[in-house]
Amino acid sequence: MTEQERRTRSTEAFFGRRKGKPLREQQVERMETVLPELKVDLASAVPADLKSLFAVPVDKIRLEIGFGGGEHLVHRARTNPTTGFIGVEPFVNSMAKLLAVVEVEGLKNIRVYDDDATQLLDWLPEGQIDQIDLLYADPWPKKKHWKRRFVSQVNLQRFHKVLKPEGIFCFASDIDTYVNWTLQHCRDHGGFEWLARNASDWLTPYEGWPGTRYEAKARREGRSSAYLTFRKR
Repeated sequence: MTEQERRTRSTEAFFGRRKGKPLREQQVERMETVLPELKVDLASAVPADLKSLFAVPVDKIRLEIGFGGGEHLVHRARTNPTTGFIGVEPFVNSMAKLLAVVEVEGLKNIRVYDDDATQLLDWLPEGQIDQIDLLYADPWPKKKHWKRRFVSQVNLQRFHKVLKPEGIFCFASDIDTYVNWTLQHCRDHGGFEWLARNASDWLTPYEGWPGTRYEAKARREGRSSAYLTFRKR
């Protein structure tokens, strides 16, 4: 990768470690068999219509970046069977966990990508994503690491490119500095309208919100969460 490509891609490490505990035999098998079937292949030609990526008819497409334990992604896929979901998660153990649920429940409206989300964003065509979810992303709390936060002008431009006109970007976090960071970056970008009209709009979880383990941990530790919703201008 040239220095120019590095600056263009903003290739900081947005995520931490890739692996946790050793996978069990069945998890390894799914990673070898199920993952290749569901993974979006960036070496292939970009389809004219992203809906063709899914084995079932879908009328909308949502992208979730960093799905963690997969609770939110699976819940949304179950309750919105006509929406196609693309989930991005580089952490191997989390991917293995999701694949187990997808296989057991036979969810046909989920595709995945197991590497840097910026690679997928750069591959996606313009204006075909209805919604992007960035939920409890790593806040990189130390100031010297803030450049590794996923929300940046470069990545907001990627979001703006792939979202449909008036598409939605949802951001949830329990870290005040990251919430403020995101508000400021979206304001400075100029291509996103924050939809909150009063405090309850950003303190109230999204409609149909299932909760996540990260949210539960935050509440146990006394931190409240913010749920920001932006619309593409």
